[in-house]
Amino acid sequence: MAGIDTHFLSWIVFLPLLFAFAGLLIPAKGTAGQTAMRLWTLLGSLITFGVSVSLYINYRPEGADFQFTETVPWISTLGASYALGVDGISLWLILLTTFLMPLAILGSFSAIENRVKEYYFLLLALETAMLGAFVSLDIFLFYVFWEAMLIPMYLLIGIWGGKERIYAAMKFFLYTLVGSLLMLVAIFYLAHQHKLQMGAYSTNILDLYKLQLEGGTFWSAQSILFLAFALAFAIKVPLFPLHTWLPDAHVQAPTAGSVILAAVLLKMGGYGFMRIGFPIFPESVAYFQLTFMILGTIAIVYGAWVAMVQPDIKKLVAYSSVSHMGYVIIGLFSLNEIGVTGSYYQMLNHGISTGALFLLVGVIYERRHTRDISAFGGISKVMPMFAIVFMIITLSSVALPGTNGFVGEFLILLGAWKVNPGLTAVATTGVIFGAVYMLWMFQRVMFGPVTNPENQKLKDLSLREWTVLAPLVAAVFVMGIYPNLFFEKLEPSIQRFIMKSTTNRTAPPQSLFSDNSK
Repeated sequence: MAGIDTHFLSWIVFLPLLFAFAGLLIPAKGTAGQTAMRLWTLLGSLITFGVSVSLYINYRPEGADFQFTETVPWISTLGASYALGVDGISLWLILLTTFLMPLAILGSFSAIENRVKEYYFLLLALETAMLGAFVSLDIFLFYVFWEAMLIPMYLLIGIWGGKERIYAAMKFFLYTLVGSLLMLVAIFYLAHQHKLQMGAYSTNILDLYKLQLEGGTFWSAQSILFLAFALAFAIKVPLFPLHTWLPDAHVQAPTAGSVILAAVLLKMGGYGFMRIGFPIFPESVAYFQLTFMILGTIAIVYGAWVAMVQPDIKKLVAYSSVSHMGYVIIGLFSLNEIGVTGSYYQMLNHGISTGALFLLVGVIYERRHTRDISAFGGISKVMPMFAIVFMIITLSSVALPGTNGFVGEFLILLGAWKVNPGLTAVATTGVIFGAVYMLWMFQRVMFGPVTNPENQKLKDLSLREWTVLAPLVAAVFVMGIYPNLFFEKLEPSIQRFIMKSTTNRTAPPQSLFSDNSK
C-alpha cells in the first residue's frame, strides 16, 4: 500500500461531511446561491467517489482480512476504539454508495427549491454516516454510525417529503430505533463477556469473533444476542413482517431520499448480518437458518403479490424491494459460497436497478406531479428515450439474462437449492411474479394511446437526466456481462466469511415453527 495515507479511510468517510460544513458558508439566498450550493455538494460527492476509486485500485484481494486499517483508542472503560478497515465485502458497498450519491444529488437539482442548503447538507452528512458504518471495525463505532444515519434520513423525509411525510418519518424512526436499542444492549453484553473471557473490555469486532458463547438452544446466550442483532438488521433489510415502514418512507421521501434509502440503507441490514451477526454467533445462525429462509421466501412472494396490485408506481417499486431483499436473506442463510456470493451481488444489483427506478419515477413526477399508473399511458410516443431507459432498468429488475439482476438471483437460487429445494422452488415463483408486476406496470405506463392531454406535451430526457441515468444503464450491462470483474476482489472475503460463520457449529438447523426449537 505504498503511497497510501494511513488515514485513507478516514478521508473517505469524512470528506462529505467536510464539504457539508463548508457549504454552510455559501449564501443560500437567491438563485445564484442555491445553484452554488448544488454544485458544491455535487463536487464534494464526486471527489469522494474519486477517492473511493483509488481505494478500489489499491485494494489487494489476496492480502490480509482487512486492509487500510487504522486504530485510535476512544472509550477505554468500554474498550471501544476508532477502528477502521476494509475487505472485499465492504469495498463494493463503499463504491456503491459513492457512485450513487452524485447521481442522486444531480437528479434532485430541479426537484428541491426550498431550504436548499439544509437539504444538501443532510445528504452529505448521510453519506458520511453510511460510509462510516461500512468501514467500522469496532462494534460500538458501527452503532454510532448506524444511529447517525437515522437523523438525516428522518429529516429528509419529514421536511421535503409528500403529504404524509410526518407519519412516514416517525414510523421509519421508531422502527429503526427500537431495533437499535436492543442491539446496543447486546453490544454492552459482548464487551462484558470479552472482559470475563479475555481479561479486558473490548468492542473490536475482530476480538469479538474469538468469543466463546453458549449456543445450541433457543434460550442460550448466543441465540438471544443473535436475535437482538437480527431484529435491528431485519428491520433495515426489511424482512417480512418488519417491512411495513418501507413503503410509507419510500412514497413520502423526496427522490434522492428514496434512491439512497433503497440503494444503500437497506443494504445495512445484509451487511450487518455478514459483518457481525454470522461470524460472532455461528451456532445461532445454524439454529435459525430454516426460520430465516422461510421468512425470506415469504418476503419474496408476499412483496411480489402486493406490488402487483399497487396503483402508485413508487409504492410498487417499494414493495418490489421487499421481494428482492428476500432473495438476499435466503442467499445469506444458505451458508454456502454460491448462495452468499449471489446474495451479496444481489445487494449491489438492487442498489443499481431500484435506485434507477426511483430516479425514473422522479423524472415523470416532476413533469406530471402524480405517480398514479392510471394517469399515464402511451408515454413511449412522447418520451421515446425515457421509455428505452425505463425498459432496460425494468428488464434488469426482472433479472433478464445479460443484465445484472440475473447473475445475483441465479446464484442465490442455486445456493439455496443445495440447502432446501422445497423453499427454493417456492422462492423461484417470485421471478415469475416479478416479471408480471414490472412488465404489466411498464405496459400500462408506456404503451397504448395517449388518452390524457397532459401527457401529450411531456418533454423527453434532458441532458442532466441523461447524465444521471447513463451510468446506471452502463452498470446494468457491465455487472450482467462481466460479473468476474466484481467477484475477483470479493471472493477471498466471502470464503473467509463462510469459514468464520460455519466454524464450531454444533446445533443442527432448526426452525421457530418446529417443535424441536423448544
